[in-house]
Amino acid sequence: MMISIIQEKKDAGPQQLLNKKYEIGIDEVGRGAVFGPVFAAAVVLTRKNELILKELGVTDSKKLTPEKRKFLLPKIIDLSAEFSLGQASVREIDQLNIRCATELAMIRAIKKLKINPQELMVDGPLLLRPWKGLQRNIVSGDSKFTSIAAASIIAKVTRDKLMEKLDKRYMGYSIFKNKGYGTRQHFLTIRENGLTKLHRKSFLKKLNST
Repeated sequence: MMISIIQEKKDAGPQQLLNKKYEIGIDEVGRGAVFGPVFAAAVVLTRKNELILKELGVTDSKKLTPEKRKFLLPKIIDLSAEFSLGQASVREIDQLNIRCATELAMIRAIKKLKINPQELMVDGPLLLRPWKGLQRNIVSGDSKFTSIAAASIIAKVTRDKLMEKLDKRYMGYSIFKNKGYGTRQHFLTIRENGLTKLHRKSFLKKLNST
């Protein structure tokens, strides 16, 4: 079956989904990190609860403070018809490449949903290739669709909690602070202490060889 895709139009907006019972958004977190797994979340919202969450301030998780994300998380969980999480490991990232691993995390999240998605709202311009149903790829979708924004918050808070736990296991890399991303200090620490088993070797080949 050919993958059907509805590309975003300049005037695309939630009003185009009014005739549907649910809006199902999916987003990933950790794609650009150099340490730890990549997470994806899927969120199913009714139109009514989508508007409520929007009024509460649900938007792109990167635009929110950690405190605001933690405040919104239980609201999203309570108002979602359903939500799910998926992840892909560092080993899968290194073996498959980050795009394929991200797709794997997204598909794992989708498969956990009890509701069969008629159409997915996917953040970003890239096609979710393994998905054989309808999907709409939306650049900056987490700023335009509440379901995608809610998914980004769930994935972000969950991954950040994992990074905080891993900081205690891999002390000295400031994982609690950098959340696994390649900050200047993180790179300096890698040069001094070497790579751990949770660093993405495929991302850090040059550092690993110096």
